[in-house]
Amino acid sequence: MKAREEIARSCIWSVELTDEELERAARGLIERRYAKGAYICHKDDRLDYWTGVLSGLVKISAISREGKAMTFAGAADGAWVGKGSVLKDEPRKYDLVAIRDTRLAMMQRSTFMWLYENSTGFNRFLVRQLNERMGQFIATIEYDRILVPKARVARNLSWFFNKVLYPNAGPALEISQEELGLLVGVSRQVVNRSLQELEEEGLVRVEHGRITPLNIKALVSYGA
Repeated sequence: MKAREEIARSCIWSVELTDEELERAARGLIERRYAKGAYICHKDDRLDYWTGVLSGLVKISAISREGKAMTFAGAADGAWVGKGSVLKDEPRKYDLVAIRDTRLAMMQRSTFMWLYENSTGFNRFLVRQLNERMGQFIATIEYDRILVPKARVARNLSWFFNKVLYPNAGPALEISQEELGLLVGVSRQVVNRSLQELEEEGLVRVEHGRITPLNIKALVSYGA
């Protein structure tokens, strides 16, 4: 139980809960690990857990009936995903794939629903998350259709510094060009070229496995 309490207290939503609510949340948590490339769930699977990334990187994606791959978002350290499916008690509408070795905290649906029905603080947190995630998904669909690859790279990068969705975001993002390409839906070569140009424009600093934004505001609206 001590390990679960430590996990619960490390989560962004813990500050919204009373001591009683936090104890209840901790009892409903389990920890799971996934190797790079492993599916956490497939589209149309049932996954009766709200899922948080303790360490690693997860791709939220789907493939259309026409066979087109669509990446909605990446979930990095501190991010929680799947609240909508848990609330509606329905199969997932997307795949969850670990794109690096990943450690997850998973909250049982019964615990999630108890907090939803009893905790004002938890509901405040959910509203902020749902609002921000919806904005992210709408923006992703928009720029997947109308933006050139470099702009898609820039805007995808900017999301990782959104403190509502990625509370553990630091001054730089530890990510490989291959991983970023998987999230954006372009090749590593396109990512490399895009990052070089963004660096030349003074918007990012690129090091091996590390990208530091120099102008997040410009990245957010890049290509507009």
